[in-house]
Amino acid sequence: MLTVLISRPLRLIDWPLSALQRRLGTTGVAWAFLLPNLVLFGLFAFLPLILNVVYALTGGDQIMLEDRRFVGADNFARLSSCENYLDPNSCEKDLFWRAVHNTLIFVTLQVGLMVGFSLLTAIILNRDIRARGFFRSVFFFPVLLSPVVVALVWKWILQRDGVLNAGLDALGFETFNWLLHANWAFGWSIFLSVWAHMGFYTLILLAGLQAIPQDVYEAARMDAASPWRMFRRITLPLLMPTMLVVLVLALIKGVQTFDEVYAFTGGGPGSATTLMIQYIYETGFGGMPRLFGLASAASILVAVVLVALTALQLWANRRNVNG
Repeated sequence: MLTVLISRPLRLIDWPLSALQRRLGTTGVAWAFLLPNLVLFGLFAFLPLILNVVYALTGGDQIMLEDRRFVGADNFARLSSCENYLDPNSCEKDLFWRAVHNTLIFVTLQVGLMVGFSLLTAIILNRDIRARGFFRSVFFFPVLLSPVVVALVWKWILQRDGVLNAGLDALGFETFNWLLHANWAFGWSIFLSVWAHMGFYTLILLAGLQAIPQDVYEAARMDAASPWRMFRRITLPLLMPTMLVVLVLALIKGVQTFDEVYAFTGGGPGSATTLMIQYIYETGFGGMPRLFGLASAASILVAVVLVALTALQLWANRRNVNG
C-alpha cells in the first residue's frame, strides 16, 4: 500500500523530467537545475563585484553610475599616498592607514590567541573528562549568539557603571573606565572576538583530533614516549591540514571583523579600534560626503591582501606536505 502511494506522485514527477531530458539531454538537464543558483550567484555575488570595481575607478559622491566621472586609479593613489607608511599622520588618508595598522595588530593577536586557545581547548575536550558533552556545549554556545548581542553584553559589563566595576568597587578596588582608554579598549576588543568565535574553531580542531587513529598513540606509549613528544611528533603533524583550515578561516574572519567591534566601541576612543571594514563602511555609507570610490578601492585592497595571504598559506602547506 505504501509503495503504491509513493509510486503515484513519482510517476507524475517522472513524466516532465523525462520529457525535459529528451529535449535537452543529460548535460542540459544538469545545467537546467544549476541555472537558478547560477542566476542568484551572478545577481548577488558576481554583479556586485563588477560594480565595486567600476565604483573604484570613478569619483564623486553620486550613486548613479551615469553621474560619476571616470578617475582611473586616482582612488588607489590617494589611499597609498604616504611619506612614511609606518606613520599614518604622514598619509593623505591618515584614517585609512590607522585602520590598516589597527587591523594588522588586531588580526595578528586575535588569530594567534584564537588558534592557540582553540587548540588547547580541543585537546582538553578530547580527553575522557567528566561532563565532557556539557563543556563542549558551553564553549560552543557563544558562537550561536549574534555578534551585536555579544558586544552589547560585554559593553554592559565593562562600561563605567558596569558589572566589572561594581564588583571591583565592592571588593574595595579602584574602578576604571575600560572603554575610554585606547589600549584597554583595543585589548578588550580582541578578547571579545576570541571569546565569541573560539568555540567554532575548537569544534573543527576537535573533529581533526578525533580523526587521528588511536593506534598511533598506543604504539608511542609502548615506546615510552612522553606526552609532549607525542603532541609534537604525532598530534601536530597529523592535525596540520585541519590547522591550515582553521588558520585560513580565522584570518579571513579577523580581517572582516566589523559588527562586534563597531557595536562594542564604535571604533573609539578616537580611532583606536577602527578596523578596515569600519573604515570602508564609514567612508562609503556612514559619513558625508559618501565617497563610494574610496570605499570600493579600499575593499578591493582588502580582498587582494586576503587572496594573497590565503594563497601563501596554501602554498606553504603544500610545500610542507610534499617535503
